[in-house]
Amino acid sequence: FVQIASIFAFATCGGFKGKTEIHVSCLKSNENKTITATFGYPFRLNQASFEALTNATVCDINWKSYVLIGDYSSSAQFYVTFAVFVFLYCIAALLLYVGYTNLYRESRKLPMVDFVVTLIATFLWLVSTSAWAKALTDIKVATGHNIVQELEPCKHLRVMCAFGSVTSMGSLNVSVIFGFLNMILWGGNAWFVYKETSLHSPSNTSASHSQGGIAPPGI
Repeated sequence: FVQIASIFAFATCGGFKGKTEIHVSCLKSNENKTITATFGYPFRLNQASFEALTNATVCDINWKSYVLIGDYSSSAQFYVTFAVFVFLYCIAALLLYVGYTNLYRESRKLPMVDFVVTLIATFLWLVSTSAWAKALTDIKVATGHNIVQELEPCKHLRVMCAFGSVTSMGSLNVSVIFGFLNMILWGGNAWFVYKETSLHSPSNTSASHSQGGIAPPGI
């Protein structure tokens, strides 16, 4: 299930495409147009320019020279890249468990390495998901109603702007949920991996000493 959860985490984020629309009215020519800015992963909003369906110039303004505000690529790419690496690690670990079970159980280093990696993965799921959740909140603000107040042409007296719509970001909300779900799964899995390490299971030598003692005198 961990592999499936990591797939949903990077797929719901990395595959997103959306757009935000603004209705523009020209008071001088009574022209009404809709301008659109398309954005998606990795969410470099400062590279998403506005354009009309038929012409880039509306109300004598070249809207292609105006873009959305913000660059959230670092948080998004960190989250997706980490989720992909986790998926690959899960595949490699599964092959090790299935194909080399005896080697894993007889080795003292492999379970310890697995335990350390599991702890690091749990921590990084928390960090990456929290960063992505914060970035998603900012993306919703940058592509929502406030965009009308930020666009310079919309401040002109001869231009009236009204927010139209923005693509639903339900899949991005799901990606955050799966991020925290992965953190919980890996945190719970850490306990089972810990039980395979020498920290939990005493060595054969210490076990023999703890079970041994002075033999009772013969009768």
